[in-house]
Parts: sequence; C-alpha cells; structure tokens
Amino acid sequence: MLDGHRCHYVDEGEGPTLLLVHGNPTWSFYWREIIRALRDRYRVVAIDQIGCGMSEKPSAKEYSYRLARRVADLNEFVEKLDLQQITLVAHDWGGAVGMGAAVAAPERFARFALMNTAAFLAPKCHWKIRACRIPLFGPLAVQGLNLFVRAALRTTVAKPERITPAVRAGLSAPYDSWRNRTGVLRFVLDIPLSPSHPSYATLQGIENGLAQFRDHPVCIFWGMQDWCFTGWFLDRFIEIFPRAEVHRFSDAGHYVVEDAHERIAPLLDEFIRRHPLAE
Repeated sequence: MLDGHRCHYVDEGEGPTLLLVHGNPTWSFYWREIIRALRDRYRVVAIDQIGCGMSEKPSAKEYSYRLARRVADLNEFVEKLDLQQITLVAHDWGGAVGMGAAVAAPERFARFALMNTAAFLAPKCHWKIRACRIPLFGPLAVQGLNLFVRAALRTTVAKPERITPAVRAGLSAPYDSWRNRTGVLRFVLDIPLSPSHPSYATLQGIENGLAQFRDHPVCIFWGMQDWCFTGWFLDRFIEIFPRAEVHRFSDAGHYVVEDAHERIAPLLDEFIRRHPLAE
C-alpha cells in the first residue's frame, strides 16, 4: 500500500538492485524485455505507479496525482522494501519521479540509467500534449476515447512492427475504461508549464538537486526519433551530467526500450559492471 492505495510491482532475481520506473501511459509491462535479460544477475524491481498498470486507480478526489505525491510514494516504496544502493532505470515521467526520490533520499541511490525523460523544467511542450490539456476536450479525448494510449502505440516507436497485437494488448490492457484512464490524464495535466502550476516548484526543486549526482555513474539511452523528448532534453541532461555515458539510437523513438531492448540490456549490464558498488 502507498498512501493508502494498493501498489503492484514486479520483483525478480537476486543481486544488485535495479529500480525500474515507468512513465505515461506505460506500466511495468514496458520493462518486460529488460527484466528477462537481467533478472539472472540482478534484483530487478519494476513498480506500477498509482493509477497505472495493475496498481489501484483511484479517482482524482481520492488521490492527488501530483509529482510531489508520486515522489513521496516512490520513497515510501523504497523504504518498505528497504532497497539500498539502487540503480535507477527511468523512462518518461519515471525520470522526474525517480530522480525526485533520489534527491529526497540520496543515500539509497548509487547509479542512474535514464531513457527519453526529463527531471527539470522545460521551455515548451509539444502541441500534441498541450491539446490533451484543453478543458472538456482533454478528458473526452484521453479518458473517453482513449486517444492518448492509442496514439502512443502508433507514434512512440520507429519500428512499428515491434508493436505486435500481443504487445499492443499488453501496453493498453490496464487502461480499459474512463476511470482506469484517470492516471493517464492526470500525468498530462501535471506537466508544469508555468510558475503557477502546483508541481512547478516540486520539479524546480528536483532540478536543483540533480547536481549532487554529477560524480555518480550515469548512463543515458536515447531514442533520437522521439518527437516529445527531443534532443534538447538529452543535451540538458548532458549539461547536468557531463561525465555521463551516452548511447544514441538513431532508429528508435520515445519507447526506446520497445525499439532497442536487445541493445539496451547488454549496454546497461556493462555499465553496471564497470561501476561496481563500494564495499
């Protein structure tokens, strides 16, 4: 239970801990190939954030769906499982949530692997995302017609053949009703585009706390065909973490793991092996 709500997660393997944090509108299913590839040598923990995947999907009156709440939830999750010396593996919104948890409890995090994400304020937001924030239209499109999830299945990969009927069903399965898509809409609405937004100060605080990890091992995997998290976001991460190991995939989109998991898994394994934990 997190903040009184049931939380589902995958916990497989033994060894150094990898904490996998998904974004929107994915869930732990997104990490399935990474889990399969690495569970024989690591403890791989993949959380379903509240409102996502197999976790409870409360209404917006029952749960705030704000970044600060999600960070607090992840910290509670880490504490309850007593995860130590974590390698954070984060994608999309998982970057802000995961790095927020690291900023709040830096003693628990040892390494970072970031994928097409952000953990800082951005100067603009793509019009496709902005359209989903329009009053009345946004809830109808995202929660009613399921356009956000359906569009993501088409526009987030550079290799559409990877989104087989089984993969399509898996990625979309938890979001099968208006109520079950509450979290999808609330993620979109929680993007702070001005100082007056409730999550603006939270994200600003996370951004300000990133510098403390400059000397930590950081690896970045980036699908260069991402129309949402463009090269600007990658460059910003490199500015913050100038020593980061960077892998650019010219033939991958926003769902970089779907497009390139067979290359990402061994690179992630090698990155972790090159940076053993201090005794």
